Amino acid sequence: MSGIAHPRRAPPLSAYVRGVGLLGPGLADWHSGAPVIAGNAPYHPCPTVLPAPQSLPAAERRRTGATVKLAIGVAQQAVAGAAIDPASLAAVFTSSSGDGLICHEICETLATDDRQISPTRFHNSVHNAAAGYWSIATGATAASSAICGYDASFAAGLIEALTQIAVSGAPALLSAYETPYPEPLRAKRPIPDSFGAALVLALAPGETSLARITAALTDAPCDRMPDAGLEALRAGVPAARCLPLLRLLARREPGRVVIDYLSRQRLAVEVCECR
Repeated sequence: MSGIAHPRRAPPLSAYVRGVGLLGPGLADWHSGAPVIAGNAPYHPCPTVLPAPQSLPAAERRRTGATVKLAIGVAQQAVAGAAIDPASLAAVFTSSSGDGLICHEICETLATDDRQISPTRFHNSVHNAAAGYWSIATGATAASSAICGYDASFAAGLIEALTQIAVSGAPALLSAYETPYPEPLRAKRPIPDSFGAALVLALAPGETSLARITAALTDAPCDRMPDAGLEALRAGVPAARCLPLLRLLARREPGRVVIDYLSRQRLAVEVCECR
């Protein structure tokens, strides 16, 4: 019908994956976790062990909580795998919940007669705390974003990172992470354990590139993990919605996966071999 503007579907976004970071229950890092995610080794879940962020000065390191340790830990893995200077990277940090323990501790303090909040707890409670500590740890001065999209947080972060790359032409880091809430908040947001994943993405391939990914919106149903334990992790932790994508990267094979995003739209990611 003439005179009516029809909506246009957004064009797909593409980048090369140059490095990957991984940390979660039974998944100590990308090197040892990739065979498990690929289905070439059995999955044995065990509590996540968070590394101390050695790249931070000692005083800052003592102030960090679980969320910052996780976000920086997977980011450092991805950057090391990409063999790229972290100070040069724009960064996107995405989490559905931020630091649940700090939130709990602040709520406990506010429920007492003495409502004075520790300055350290307060600055660790903000959603962009991980981005700030990353800048301190690496000297990065490029733009950083802190994204929250509830259960859609990984897909929202990936879209943000790919969009930044398309606009700027410069590589970017994506770090997605979740840590559990303590009770009683856990009853309302039952994240079972800490999980994080990171990708270094770039418009051009490099020596460390694993694959080229292209993302676009779809209404197709989301993919699930073949292993029951990994599927429980994917379904139970918002950041772990990335596991079907990591599985293709770990298997070094082309394919298409659909990741949870909105209630009526998902994110389809095409994985192609580097050319």
